[in-house]
Amino acid sequence: MTISYNWLSEYLPETVQPERLSQILTSIGLEVEGTEQYESHKGGLKGLVVGEVLTCEKHPNADKLKLTTVNTGASEPLKIVCGAPNVAAGQKVIVAPIGTTIYPLGGDAVTMEAAKIRGEESQGMICAEDEIGLGTSHNGILVLPEDSKPGMPASNLFNIYTDTIFEIGLTTNRMDAMSHWGVARDVSAYLSHHDKKNAGPKIPASKALPAFKGKNPIEVSVENAAACPRYSGICINNVSIGTSPQWLQDKLKAIGLKPINNMVDITNFILHETGQPLHAFDADKIAGNKIIVKNLSQGTPFITLDGKERKLNDFDLMICDAEGGMCIGGVYGGQNSGVTDTTKNIF
Repeated sequence: MTISYNWLSEYLPETVQPERLSQILTSIGLEVEGTEQYESHKGGLKGLVVGEVLTCEKHPNADKLKLTTVNTGASEPLKIVCGAPNVAAGQKVIVAPIGTTIYPLGGDAVTMEAAKIRGEESQGMICAEDEIGLGTSHNGILVLPEDSKPGMPASNLFNIYTDTIFEIGLTTNRMDAMSHWGVARDVSAYLSHHDKKNAGPKIPASKALPAFKGKNPIEVSVENAAACPRYSGICINNVSIGTSPQWLQDKLKAIGLKPINNMVDITNFILHETGQPLHAFDADKIAGNKIIVKNLSQGTPFITLDGKERKLNDFDLMICDAEGGMCIGGVYGGQNSGVTDTTKNIF
């Protein structure tokens, strides 16, 4: 089980430092098998600074290189040889001085060293966005807004999200702890007992939905009540599918999940917040406006979200509509009923 320190801390009654939290988790049976420092951009842009290109002249020994002097807030400007076609005097740029390690997108880390390039001294590098993991462009150096201050850490200009991630070993009987809210309850109980004070967890934010007037457009029936005693859902109309807000993307990425879109991401958020599994269907793709929880015949073909056809076992619990399977219950959604960019209504 992967737990985010930042995320968990939102539900704890007081600040608990990561070192103590690790000890508490292990002592209450949620054994910490390892911790890892997470950064939304590898290296966190450490050592990179804002620079101002003071001069830019042609390199005497290379047609495609420029000699620049760059103010980085130090006592003396840096001499930097630059091959970017768009470098020019007056620009505000990101500079990797000598000793700074950069993490190119898809490449190995590189530590800046003093160098001579075609006979001219170079005391660092003016960076393109792909060279420091901020994007994919390598068309030229990254030019910053004019009001950027030379010498300022580059990390101040970008939202670098950092976190401590705990890997917790859980036995199968501890479903109550397979969520941030569940872990927060256990930690709060520890704090209450050992610190001798009432330390209840903070309840996750929630907002009541307005009462629905009329008949639910999707009928739900459960044919295999032994495997699924209860199945419930709601309809939400006129949704707009798009990119999730940055705070949501950061939380999911920190625990190893890939953001997809706002609808899929919020279902994953709720799962890892409260332990409650959710799945969003495109309501307009539900044949017959019926949800039927049942088993299908041995060998029934079913195409999952990854585009692969799988042969079902007769004990696989399926979430079906009037025409067939839409989802392997609690396991994997189907390709033909999932949320897409054109989805307007969901169940």
